[in-house]
Amino acid sequence: MNLVLIFVLGYIVLQLVFAAWASKRVHDEKDYLLAGRSLGPWMATFTVFATWFGAETCIGAAGEAYAGGVAAVQTDPFGYALGIVLMGLVFAIPLWKRGIVTLADLFRQRYGAGVERYAAIIMIPTSLMWAAAQIRAFGQVLAASSELGVTVAITCAAAVVIIYTASGGMWADAMTDLVQGIVLIAGIVVVFALVLFADGGLAHLAALPAAQLHVLDPAVPWLKTLETFAVPVCGSIVAQELVARVLAIRDPQLARRATTGAGLLYLAVGLMPVMLGLIAVQYVGALDEQEQVLMHLAQTQLPTVVYALFVGALVSAILSTVDSALLVAGSLAAHNLVLPLRPQLSEAARLRTNRIAVVSFGVIAYGLALASDNVYELVVEASSFGSSGLLVILLFALWGPRIGGAAAAYAAMTAGLVVYVGAAHVGAADYPYLTSLAAGLAAYLLLAPVSRVRRRTQVQRA
Repeated sequence: MNLVLIFVLGYIVLQLVFAAWASKRVHDEKDYLLAGRSLGPWMATFTVFATWFGAETCIGAAGEAYAGGVAAVQTDPFGYALGIVLMGLVFAIPLWKRGIVTLADLFRQRYGAGVERYAAIIMIPTSLMWAAAQIRAFGQVLAASSELGVTVAITCAAAVVIIYTASGGMWADAMTDLVQGIVLIAGIVVVFALVLFADGGLAHLAALPAAQLHVLDPAVPWLKTLETFAVPVCGSIVAQELVARVLAIRDPQLARRATTGAGLLYLAVGLMPVMLGLIAVQYVGALDEQEQVLMHLAQTQLPTVVYALFVGALVSAILSTVDSALLVAGSLAAHNLVLPLRPQLSEAARLRTNRIAVVSFGVIAYGLALASDNVYELVVEASSFGSSGLLVILLFALWGPRIGGAAAAYAAMTAGLVVYVGAAHVGAADYPYLTSLAAGLAAYLLLAPVSRVRRRTQVQRA
């Protein structure tokens, strides 16, 4: 195991060095946040795939499948893959053509600066929860690969990812995503092939009860299933992590193709940890920590060299996601909240502001990682929090230019957020996300006439 830990640490150091080298291509804020809008097909596809294929897809989904079968992983990989594909097919071209840097910029164009700031404030916590999930998973990997306790491992993981993210930006992110995506796919494919085809796993998979393999549980109401899928699909569409990659691709048609292809690749690779989780009980028995099931399976069934490759793949998945989440939290705070108040700042000062924001939010994400008990739950909460209202105003910003204004946008975001928090954490409603989505839409339409009247009055006064 010491050899594995040395391999992991060496891999991390190489990634840090590579990120530092790539960061030399960063000359201004647009380079830092969007890689100069110049990503080609390979880098574009892999940066979308690697960013979304995080710890929850490997560690969390395998643990959920181990505990509850395929029906327990509707959110990931199925829901998130569908969300990425929809982003590519429906939203990629309209968003790219707006010439924005963040999703909050679109809301400023359509509804005004106040809505821009309010949307940024809502989006930042989702990125922090996403980053916290990756930091916690990184800690789980280090803990399972060494004698470190989970708390110490999470602390070490947080220090690494904060340094890694602050040093680079989107250029470093995209370049390392290409390498990390290749390592990730290679590691998972090798482990999957060895366990299923060389270690009797295929027979165990064939012997599973049919009920464990159903994606849709017939005993679950259809509204509950819709609720489960709506969270990752809607949450992905309004996630700045995904939007930023779409905007960084060099042309709109490529943005559509690369994003759609990344979603299909995500599903294909994401099903492998799920299948490993389904048969893991045959190899590792009952575990107290279901999130460590994939690590224990790899430890007990793989040669040391192959296990080291697998751990490197997990580290790749985590690093490629956490740097994106922290970069987004920092960019929303710096680009949409702080820098508009200081328009006279030089490009060097703007870059410094973004990096300071990344470090600050990295520390906050570390605290969330320590306070959380479950990677999978953190990611689901990140996709749910505030995304329903954001989706409503995004749809009207892109395809409803004559319906509603700032008042409607404020109402939709507030209603979506308040109703979700109340339904999910206070009232324990059966369908909190669908309820919040309906509330956001109703609030927007209710206030839309007020917005039109105000705009007409302003035009008459002018």
